[in-house]
Amino acid sequence: MVYSNFVTSIDGVAALGDGRSAGSVISAKAISDRFLMGLLRACADAVLIGGGTLAATPGHHWTAEHVAPQFAESFAALRRSLGRAGDPRLVVMSAHGKLDVKHVAMKGGATVVTSEVGAKKLGGTLPEGCEVVVAGSGEDVDIPRALDALRGRGLNVVLTEGGPTVMGHLLRAQVLDEMFLTVSPVLAGRDGEERLGMVEGVELLPAAGVWSRLLSARRHGDYLFLRYGLS
Repeated sequence: MVYSNFVTSIDGVAALGDGRSAGSVISAKAISDRFLMGLLRACADAVLIGGGTLAATPGHHWTAEHVAPQFAESFAALRRSLGRAGDPRLVVMSAHGKLDVKHVAMKGGATVVTSEVGAKKLGGTLPEGCEVVVAGSGEDVDIPRALDALRGRGLNVVLTEGGPTVMGHLLRAQVLDEMFLTVSPVLAGRDGEERLGMVEGVELLPAAGVWSRLLSARRHGDYLFLRYGLS
């Protein structure tokens, strides 16, 4: 299973375009959103992100307790009940091998999914505990092949937190099963700068829109929490 989690502004902005992680700014670190992030991480075998998300979030660990430490014991109990030991495996996708290999999360061990070109660029630069999965020839990553490699490592339930380009790859490959979307009660606006929505790098409408089913809609204060299923 592959599922995603994003937070956007009311006007659909998911990335601010200034190199920083937008999630905390857009959500204002609302405890309800942080709890959901932790819950979805606690349910996953692996958390998949892109190289841009890694670079934009220095000091971050893609674990449940990092975003909601007050619920750490509950998250750990949930993982045990699901038969998942330890933290979810960090998986970083970078077709060209452009990664912040000194990021603290990389030092804890990660699986890097890349192309043949990216693997050559990375060479022996990754910290101990990291591994490289080559999925695809040339400069492109073959998403189905990458997911097969992860499943071969026992990583069957994969959460992606983006960014938008990773979402575009997953949708193009038609491998995304569910989407979790937090709508924050804020307007972000745009003024000539690049501020991406949840999906980037693939054009769906008008030719081939991806239609989804609303599985649930919840509210906490002024925040909306939506869950969609994809065919």
